[in-house]
Amino acid sequence: MTDDRVAIDTGEIWPEDADEEEGYVANWFVPAGASVEAGDVICEIQVEKVSIDVAAPVDGELVEVALPEDAEFRRGATLAYVRPA
Repeated sequence: MTDDRVAIDTGEIWPEDADEEEGYVANWFVPAGASVEAGDVICEIQVEKVSIDVAAPVDGELVEVALPEDAEFRRGATLAYVRPA
């Protein structure tokens, strides 16, 4: 069985001018199991006191939230997984 999930990687949305390598999950707007469309804002992270909206990369279902609210993470960590529709 192949894993067709798309990972939402923090490295892809990290601010280019950020000096810090750590951030935290501020809010989840979409729960696991919900349908999403590409571009829908699903959560918010903070890096160096800057809020960054994280969008769904593809249409589908948010199948797993890997990092809960208030979780700290390093650049490149996976926030969640979306199974494409």
